[in-house]
Order: sequence, then C-alpha cells, then structure tokens
Amino acid sequence: MLRLFRLWRLSAGDLRLLWFALRHPGRPAWLLPAALLLIFCAVDPLNLALPVFGIVDELVILPLLLHLLVRFLPAEIRAGATLR
Repeated sequence: MLRLFRLWRLSAGDLRLLWFALRHPGRPAWLLPAALLLIFCAVDPLNLALPVFGIVDELVILPLLLHLLVRFLPAEIRAGATLR
C-alpha cells in the first residue's frame, strides 16, 4: 500500500511537468495526441463496464502511463520545469 501512495505522489509531479510541457512552445508534436489518449484512458467507458478493472486502471496503470509519457519528454523541457 505504501508503494501505491509513492506512485501517486510521483504522479502529482508528473502532472505538473506535463502541464508545463503542454504549454511550452518547443513541445514535441506527439505530446498533445498522447496526452489526449491518456485522458481518454482515464474516462473511458470500460471503467463502468468492469469496475474491478477500472479501479486497477486508475490506481496503477494511469500513473505508470503518465510517468512513461513524461520520461519521453525532451531533457530541456524537463529541466525547464524544474527551474520554474
């Protein structure tokens, strides 16, 4: 359970970095479609059809996908977010 809380604490920083990257003028072209796909995964109707999968999805898979998305950002965008 402690690992799950650490994962969510990490994802809060990742969300801030993603928000900064989406507003950055030098963002990669793939970032906006990938962020939209992540949002779709968060609100897809599969969560309503299979509630157990929806819980696992929102607690584990979404933060991992968010962290993976942030890891693929260019280094200058990640460094710029820490300077702000």
